[in-house]
Amino acid sequence: MGTVSLNNKYAAQFIEQDEVAAVQDFIAATHQKIHGKTGAGAEYLGWLEWASNFDQNEMARIEETAQKLRTKSDVLIVIGIGGSYLGAKAAQDLLQPSFGLNEMDVIYAGQNLSGRYLQELLAYIEGKEVALNVISKSGTTTEPAIAFRVLRAWMQEKYGEEAADRIIATTDKTEGALRKSAEKSGYTSFEIPSDIGGRYSVLTAVGLLPLAVAGVDIRKLVEGAAHAEKELAVPNVFENDAYLYAAYRQILNARGHSIEVMASFEPAMAGLNEWWKQLFGESEGKQGKGIFPASVIYSTDLHSLGQYLQNGRRTLFETMISFTADEHESKIPFDEEDGDGLNYLADKTMHEVNQQAMNATALAHVEGGVPVLTLEVERMDAFHTGYLLYFFMKACAMSAYLSGVNPFDQPGVELYKQNMFELLGKPGYENKN
Repeated sequence: MGTVSLNNKYAAQFIEQDEVAAVQDFIAATHQKIHGKTGAGAEYLGWLEWASNFDQNEMARIEETAQKLRTKSDVLIVIGIGGSYLGAKAAQDLLQPSFGLNEMDVIYAGQNLSGRYLQELLAYIEGKEVALNVISKSGTTTEPAIAFRVLRAWMQEKYGEEAADRIIATTDKTEGALRKSAEKSGYTSFEIPSDIGGRYSVLTAVGLLPLAVAGVDIRKLVEGAAHAEKELAVPNVFENDAYLYAAYRQILNARGHSIEVMASFEPAMAGLNEWWKQLFGESEGKQGKGIFPASVIYSTDLHSLGQYLQNGRRTLFETMISFTADEHESKIPFDEEDGDGLNYLADKTMHEVNQQAMNATALAHVEGGVPVLTLEVERMDAFHTGYLLYFFMKACAMSAYLSGVNPFDQPGVELYKQNMFELLGKPGYENKN
């Protein structure tokens, strides 16, 4: 097994190996297009070798800034939307304890337009020492800009001139409203690389600063991604599981399986599911094409969506993520009365039961006509998380190119903004429709 490997035992009856072999030449040509940076959107391939070439001075500055924030703050509020927060939250959810055992509270704002959410956030931070990390390439995206305006005013009222020392701006190197504001106000700032789009930016300061503040080992995270760079740099689809995953996806899509359900038996995967949905949804959903990304957390969702997965329309396939190492050894105790009839599980670990629940679900869904792919990851740590993040980015680029679309633009996200600006009366947007 590789660091992250694709197990096709449940998909074998749906896809023949010669079908995958038939696309090898196309994959090899696309690999050359990716690594030669000659395809559509190639100017946004800066993430491709970012981890292995990471600027160590930048790494040290991120760590130093994070430590400074940790020493004087109880809470860091990360303000951003889409790729400006989903990657950090994905890794944070995977790598931190579920129940409030963290030294530093890292929470998120600017990802919605809910007045209730913002008011409850203001109530939560009352009496706490607070820092802000506002992340936006332009500084004018509506959701984070509103949140920043409100929270900056709160910070200025609480800290006065000291507020500027508690605000970190991650933005464009030279342009945009946030860059100008950072320079005028004297905020510490980090750069969003011009050749890396938001949904591919988790391994830059966009994701690494919040994660370092949260106590994640960001060096191990980047090390895992750098390891993935090397392992996933071969053009042969049978030697590169990211490309194999992309090939399976597109073969299934061509057969009418146009919905992919990302499934895990770990609740900590919820944040990564949301990042994965943005990555693949924005990268592939163009020109009337694309596989619709959905997600579930089992076994919880087996008691809600499980019925549809088992017996609903056969337009979907599943990708299950399995963490194979038993790291916690939570054993089920023996009970002399055995009123619940569970003594047959006594001395088994929760991990063993969870793994068998996954296997049972996969077998049931395959029997019901659902192709199931399994991604096996050894453990839930920073190294493997970094590898997994890069794995999905590389697979996504290949999959989008295989379907004939640019993996790095998002032309469809602008229309709602234009409509909203017109409805809200923004100057210059009158009567646009």
